[in-house]
Amino acid sequence: MTSRKAQDCKNMDEVRVEIDRIDKELVDLMAERFTYVDRAWQLKSAPDDASVPWRIQQVIDKVRARAQQKALPPELAESLWRQMIGWFIQYEEQKLAEKNDGE
Repeated sequence: MTSRKAQDCKNMDEVRVEIDRIDKELVDLMAERFTYVDRAWQLKSAPDDASVPWRIQQVIDKVRARAQQKALPPELAESLWRQMIGWFIQYEEQKLAEKNDGE
């Protein structure tokens, strides 16, 4: 399916088609990102290893900068990433706790 630019959409149906296409791509990218998070906890030792403040800030800084380059409100990008990172940290903590309980 070919995509069209926002300004080329002539009605709401066309806008919705493009939003649905983008949502699919975002989910696909999040699923790919999740595979790396899933691998990360396997390489760590303890639940405390799940949260690395300097790395979180590094990711947020990069996301904000990229958002600004793309004319996306950096506050929006940061909010979304903090939510996602928070979920991933909880996931890693749970997996690491289970791993340590099993040892």
